[in-house]
Amino acid sequence: MTAPAKRPGRRPGSADTRGEILDAARAEFASRGYEKTTVRGIARAAGVDPALVHHYFGSKEQVFLSALEFPVDPAAVVELASGDPSDVGERLARYVVALWEVPQARERLLAVVRSVASNEEMAALVRGFARPRLVVPLASRIGGPDAEARVEMALAQIIGLAMARYVIGVEPVASLSGEEIVGLLGPALQRLLSP
Repeated sequence: MTAPAKRPGRRPGSADTRGEILDAARAEFASRGYEKTTVRGIARAAGVDPALVHHYFGSKEQVFLSALEFPVDPAAVVELASGDPSDVGERLARYVVALWEVPQARERLLAVVRSVASNEEMAALVRGFARPRLVVPLASRIGGPDAEARVEMALAQIIGLAMARYVIGVEPVASLSGEEIVGLLGPALQRLLSP
């Protein structure tokens, strides 16, 4: 008696297939970096068809965001700069404060911040992802001289705030209300992001 022949095509998704894809994606991103990692490579490492990766995640960017459990969509941040340029700093500050005040998002962001601060490979991975998807498009939206440097400085303000408020617990920053943070951060971001 012979065993039934294997059906060609992609492996059917199991309850753990999504997790296996994410594990493979983390390994691929860690070893190859964002730019050199492909959906096909992730699929090969997970032992699935690339169509299954697309089924679960849609795109390489979405796989990356899911693998890092990164709760920020760079496109949403860039979209904040599409409105009235006179209050882009406040809009961005409100977005940042609202995001950090959600406990699950804060935990994920803190994990990324701590990982980036202590691991050069992770820092390079995040830089490779963020530059073409966040820094360059945001700089294009705000325009003006040194736009990319100004966007990087604005991101440095946001990361510095996260470190001071949530990692180190610097007072009085750690105890300020969300509205107080917006009131202080918004004008600083506005100065940087105004052409």
